[in-house]
Amino acid sequence: MSKLLILSREAQQYAALVGAAALDDLEISLVLDDAASLREAASRAADCDIILGDPPLVVEALPIAASLRWVQSTWAGIDSLCGRGLRRDYVLTAARGVFGPQISEYVMTYVFALERRIFEMHADQQKRHWRPRFYRPASEICMGIVGLGTIGRHLARVAGGFGLRLKGLNRSGRTVPEVGEVHTAESMARFLGELDYVVVTLPGTEQTRHFIDAEALGLMKPTAVLINVGRGQVVDQGDLAGALERGDIGGAVLDVFEDEPLPAESPLWRMPNTWITPHTAGISFPADISGIFAGNYHRFRRGEPLEHRVDFKLGY
Repeated sequence: MSKLLILSREAQQYAALVGAAALDDLEISLVLDDAASLREAASRAADCDIILGDPPLVVEALPIAASLRWVQSTWAGIDSLCGRGLRRDYVLTAARGVFGPQISEYVMTYVFALERRIFEMHADQQKRHWRPRFYRPASEICMGIVGLGTIGRHLARVAGGFGLRLKGLNRSGRTVPEVGEVHTAESMARFLGELDYVVVTLPGTEQTRHFIDAEALGLMKPTAVLINVGRGQVVDQGDLAGALERGDIGGAVLDVFEDEPLPAESPLWRMPNTWITPHTAGISFPADISGIFAGNYHRFRRGEPLEHRVDFKLGY
């Protein structure tokens, strides 16, 4: 019999969904929604061999969960669990395969809002100003996707369906069917120089920290828009603020930041042509994540490899 510890802001929803799945030989031992409750229940948490939880709360549990064998993250981003000095003597699986549609919706919403001049026409509306604004067809827009994992590839399929021209960048340069032209960091100048939109979907690792910096921003067209839906630390926010203030790039759509919430004193709040959202491009819906957990639990019981396993060294 395995004992499950659920650690999440939506802990009660997860408990109801996992319970309804009637998984064999699984006892939901603890259902907690904050770190304080975890510390109060430390002795009981020590007996749990499986954790389903939000990574920041799971970090709090690592020193306590003496029997831990497997953690199923409720988030796609698991960088907080891959930090130096943290335990790695368990299997960690991420939430993957469910965020591609949501993030693609977010990206394409902003692309077409900007291309169709929606924000400008709404401002005209407030002034009762009839001013037709022209736009280019999708076939003339070139999008570059930095990171060709499951999210990046799903975005490529969606954007390609609208007829956008696509380029991609990954670590290996390995081609993928969704993108016709794939680059690596060694060909950044050629990659960035033609793009109208640069969409960052990279995970947060030591290798990707500040991957988009002043040098990369300087390679972009002055009309290009940066969209970050990956991790905040992938973009050097100071360099980005400087580029936006000088007009070196056309704008930025930012859903993730190095520090969240974004501090009130950050210059990004007041940057022209910048749109900020509070890390909501892709949300972990318990119904989706509990389905991933149930599938992996069946594999766990059978001793089979789990899906979406994280390589601690790579950080994803």
